Amino acid sequence: MKLLEYPDAEMMMMNLADTLAGELKNTLLTHDTASLAVPGGTTPGPIFDSLCAVDLDWARVHVMLTDERWVPETSDRSNTRLLRHRLLVNRAAAARYMPLYGDAPTPEEKLPELAADLDPALPLSVCLLGMGADMHTASIFPGADQLDLAITGDDRLVAMRAPGAPEPRITLSAKVINAAINRHIVIVGPEKRAAFERAQTCRPEDAPVAAILNGATVHWAEK
Repeated sequence: MKLLEYPDAEMMMMNLADTLAGELKNTLLTHDTASLAVPGGTTPGPIFDSLCAVDLDWARVHVMLTDERWVPETSDRSNTRLLRHRLLVNRAAAARYMPLYGDAPTPEEKLPELAADLDPALPLSVCLLGMGADMHTASIFPGADQLDLAITGDDRLVAMRAPGAPEPRITLSAKVINAAINRHIVIVGPEKRAAFERAQTCRPEDAPVAAILNGATVHWAEK
């Protein structure tokens, strides 16, 4: 694991966008396609704003989320909706989006189909992750019902229900995340820095991000 510290979040986001773009370009030099997995939420938005304008062959890039709430794209809580507004625009509109949601009441009904659809994009070329103050990453939450499967299992995707989460989630497993060629975790603020420090001494069952720290580059800015 490598930790990179930045003077401010704006500089960090610009640097990360450049880094991700460079890794995608390098992958496309030697492969027919590249794949990029990104988190939802507000933190990575500035990265998307820069990355979507990068001049690369986006038509050969598979884009997916690291996790998604089991809600339709019309919902304000949909991570896909965020991506369509901030990443899958400008030059990046040409990318192939691989959704983690299907039209069914529960994720279990669509899980095999969605997992099979991911095969052309694996292993991931580039994976960007966030981390919560509770030390979750993607939708691998402490106390979630399928936590052990998500951390140690062989499944590509896992349906998750966690305390405090108002809807089911679907998440990439730790196995898929750890197989990514390039893996980055972005965090902002002293609270998350403290959580990151704690995670390094915790079991993955208590701090799920600990399951994917080995080999990752962690990017942190205080504000």
